[in-house]
Amino acid sequence: MKHMAPILLLALCLASPAFAGDTAASNSANEEQLAATFRQTRVAAEAGDAHAQNNLGEMYAKGRGVARDDTQAVAWYRKAADQGDVRAQNNLGTMYANARGVARDDAQAVRWLRKAADQGDVRAQNNLGFMYQRSRGVAQDEAQAASWYRKAADQGDAGGQYNLGQMYRTGRGVAQDDGQAVAWYRKAADQGDARAQNNLGQMYRTGHGVTQDDAQAAAWYRKAADQGHAYAQTALGAMYADGSGVARDDAQAVSWFRKAAEQGDADAQYNLGFMYANGRGVPQDDAQAVGWYRKSAEQGNIRARNNLEFMYERGRGVAKQAR
Repeated sequence: MKHMAPILLLALCLASPAFAGDTAASNSANEEQLAATFRQTRVAAEAGDAHAQNNLGEMYAKGRGVARDDTQAVAWYRKAADQGDVRAQNNLGTMYANARGVARDDAQAVRWLRKAADQGDVRAQNNLGFMYQRSRGVAQDEAQAASWYRKAADQGDAGGQYNLGQMYRTGRGVAQDDGQAVAWYRKAADQGDARAQNNLGQMYRTGHGVTQDDAQAAAWYRKAADQGHAYAQTALGAMYADGSGVARDDAQAVSWFRKAAEQGDADAQYNLGFMYANGRGVPQDDAQAVGWYRKSAEQGNIRARNNLEFMYERGRGVAKQAR
């Protein structure tokens, strides 16, 4: 007899290294003030001020005070980069890497990133590490990747600290060392990096590099979950459903599963379906269960497929399958 699979308790799942590009523009900024700032910045840029040229490129790249125009952004980044402006060199490198305003050219990306990285720019150091790790524009060299991440990390950059923690956790470019991974994750997590907070929660949950501690795991998951990290939201929901590290609270479990499920997290969608199927934290609702199982199954979640098959066989939330 087929039975429904239970709540999925998450195992360690580490994210990819971070690539530091431009940040998005604030929607709350006053458009009139931005337009005035753009005009002033353009005057200084046209007079040859490298700092203003980079800033003007960023305004074009982000659509701040002017319509977004990646070609113009590249042109102004190049003017500043040619004068040695490190921010512009990093920005120009990222435009080449991401095919924004220019054709993708990883060799050119590496060239400009290296110029900025050699001057100590932490974003460029992170980005150059990424290029080495992913064999983009250079031969793959994970030791070089770790070295560049370390340069950024040693300057206190949270992205570099997170990336170096990843390398220690997976033993890529450095000897595998969970204790070092935890140490670097903690540095980044203490600065508010949600990815590091999530991974630190995972390390406490599994006892890798630290004494296993569900309460600490839940605390770090919560920090990341509160920032919208979908995996952390799913993990925190699972801890509420299981009563691990927190008092069992099915309503809280459902709340966190829903947040992650609405972001498209397949495990959260499966778990939310399970809660509806069993009336845990929500009124029992087979149609809702089937809907969430289906979303998860469409992303390849095997447990969701099995539970969806069970629902069809029993005619729960759907018409019963004919045999």
